[in-house]
Amino acid sequence: MAVTITKDTIIGDILDIAPETAPLFMEIGMHCLGCPASRGETVEEACMVHGVDCNALLEKLNQEIASKEA
Repeated sequence: MAVTITKDTIIGDILDIAPETAPLFMEIGMHCLGCPASRGETVEEACMVHGVDCNALLEKLNQEIASKEA
């Protein structure tokens, strides 16, 4: 099942389908991944709040997920 994460994907959904991506969120300063607010944010919103390049994070997330699907 090929999954592609976009800027509009909800972080909680990402963690549900690919929990191995949690360290990538921790790297950008999202240390409260279990909090309802962070789980309900989109990737774009999280990047905006944490001052992270959204495209760079999307690339890392999609690479991580693809490596587990292979």
